[in-house]
Amino acid sequence: MTDFPSLPKDFTFGVASAAYQVEGAVNEDGRGRSVWDTFCDRPGAVVGGESGAVACDHYHRYREDVELLKVLGVDSYRFSIAWPRVLPTGSGEVNAAGLDFYDRLVDELLDAGIQPTATLFHWDTPQSLEDVGGWTGRDITEHFATYAGVVGERLGDRVARWMPLNEPNVVTMLGYAIGNHAPGRSLGFEALPVAHHLLLGHGLATQALRAAGCREIGIASNHAPVWPASDDPQDVEAAQVYDNLWNWLFADPVLLGRYPVEGTEQGFPTFREGDLEIISTPLDWFGINYYNPALIGAPGQGADDAQLDGAELPPGLPFEPRRLESPERTDFDWPIVPSGLGEIVRTFRDRYGAALPPLYVTESGCSFHDDDPVDGRVPDPRRIAYHDAHLRSLAEQIEDGADVRGYFAWSATDNFEWAAGYTERFGLVHVDYATQVRTPKDSYHWYRDLIAHTRAR
Repeated sequence: MTDFPSLPKDFTFGVASAAYQVEGAVNEDGRGRSVWDTFCDRPGAVVGGESGAVACDHYHRYREDVELLKVLGVDSYRFSIAWPRVLPTGSGEVNAAGLDFYDRLVDELLDAGIQPTATLFHWDTPQSLEDVGGWTGRDITEHFATYAGVVGERLGDRVARWMPLNEPNVVTMLGYAIGNHAPGRSLGFEALPVAHHLLLGHGLATQALRAAGCREIGIASNHAPVWPASDDPQDVEAAQVYDNLWNWLFADPVLLGRYPVEGTEQGFPTFREGDLEIISTPLDWFGINYYNPALIGAPGQGADDAQLDGAELPPGLPFEPRRLESPERTDFDWPIVPSGLGEIVRTFRDRYGAALPPLYVTESGCSFHDDDPVDGRVPDPRRIAYHDAHLRSLAEQIEDGADVRGYFAWSATDNFEWAAGYTERFGLVHVDYATQVRTPKDSYHWYRDLIAHTRAR
C-alpha cells in the first residue's frame, strides 16, 4: 500500500504496551504480587488458565524489543510501570531493583532516539492494598500519589510524557462492578465510589508528578460513541445513562471539575469538599483509547443474556448493551468502526471547547488470529487496513481543526490479553510464546513506511 493517510509532519507515531501484559518476571528482583497475579490463580478466570508470569519476557528482553522499535521508527513508546515492582506492598520501602529496571528501559529508549511515555497504573494494583479494600477505599489515593512521586523523582528528567491512569472506567466496570477483570469483584452500582477514588488518585498523582518536576502530564481514558439501539425514547434514555457512566463520569470531572449528573458526588461516602478541584488539576494533554462504539437499548428488549466485554451483566440495570452489527469484525468479535474514532474526537471538541487540551490517541488496535511466521513473514492485511482506516478518520478531524498530536498503536508486540489469555493477538510484532522469538508482521513494515512517508512530506 503506497497511498498513506495524510497526517502532519510533526505527528507523533507510537506503539503501546502494559507491564503485566509483557514483562513477565513476576517473582524476580523483589516484585510484589498484584491483583492480576491473584486473579490469574482463580480457576476459570482466564482462558486456558494462563497468566502474565512469563508473558513476552520483556523484563529480560527489553533491549531486543527496543531495537525493534528503533527499526520501526516510532517517535515514542508508551509503556507502564508496575506499581508492585517499585513498591512491593504499594507503600513503604522502595524496591531499588524494580526502579532500576525502568531506569534502564528509559535510557535504552533514549539511546534509540525514542521518547519514553510512561503510564503509572495500568491495572496492576499491589495485592497488599487490595487486601485492605483497594480502590473501594480512599486511602489508596494517597499511596498512589506517593508512588507517583517516587517514580517522578527518579525518571522525571527523562520521560517525555506521563499518564497516571489507564482506563479508569474499565477498572471500575470490569474489575469492580462486573468482576471479569482483576480484582474480580461484582459490586454492581456499589462500585461507583471506585471511579471517584481512581480520579482522585489521578489528580493527586498529577500534583506529585508536577512537584517532582515532570512535564507533559495527561491521562489514557477509554472513550467511544454510544448509540441508541433505536429512536424509541426508552432506548435513547438508556443510551444516555450508559454514555454518562462510560464516558462522561470519567472525563467531565477531569476536564470540567464536575460530574455529568448533578449531585453524583453525594453518593460517594468518602467524598470531601475540594476533591473535584484535585481531580481537575490541569493537564497538558488528554488521551483517548478507542476501540469501537457501544450500541445500547432499554433493558429487557434485547437478548436474554446481555453482556459487557463478554461478561454477563447483573439484573436490574437501566440499560442493555446490544450487538453492534458491522461489515467487519476483529477475531476478538469486536466491531470495526473507524468513523467512531473521528466521531468521539468531534464529540470531545464540541463538549469541552476551550477546556479541552491537545489530544492523543493513546490506544487503538485490533486482534486477529495471525498465522505463525513462514519464512520470517506474518501477513496481516486486516490489521494494516484497520490502522489505515482509523488514521484516515483521525486525519479528517485534524484537517477540520482538531488538535490531535499523536497515535499509539495497540500494541507493540502480541501479549497477554487479560482474561482472554494468549488467544488474542494485537501486536505489530508476532511473539512465539514457546520460544520468545519475535517476528515483525506486515503491519509493522507498513507502519514503518507510513512514518517514513509522513516525515518526508
